[in-house]
Amino acid sequence: MAAPSDTFAHPSERLFASMLSLYGFEWRYEPVEFALAWDDRGRPTKGFRPDFYLPDLRLFIELTVSEQRLVTKKNQKVRAFRALYPELAIAVVYQRDFVSLMQRHELGTLGNLGVELHS
Repeated sequence: MAAPSDTFAHPSERLFASMLSLYGFEWRYEPVEFALAWDDRGRPTKGFRPDFYLPDLRLFIELTVSEQRLVTKKNQKVRAFRALYPELAIAVVYQRDFVSLMQRHELGTLGNLGVELHS
């Protein structure tokens, strides 16, 4: 499934979507937001919208190209998601995994996508 080019929040997501399509996976981009916290009246106050959903695998995927030391907040959301929605599967694709995919397919570097890397 293709999404309009301006749909993606980051160029890495556009490239990842292309790779999913290349491998023949049907996917949806940010199809649903899950509540992670509620106020005392039951209204959601915190949410999480995984980047991709692969319906054939019934799998959500969260992609992050941030450096590992900067993904603490995202990891907290993923842990909360897993605790609140244990019946749903989610995988996290971290920077190192994404870079490995890019290298395998000779797609350049994160710098080509506008990702700033800090040492």
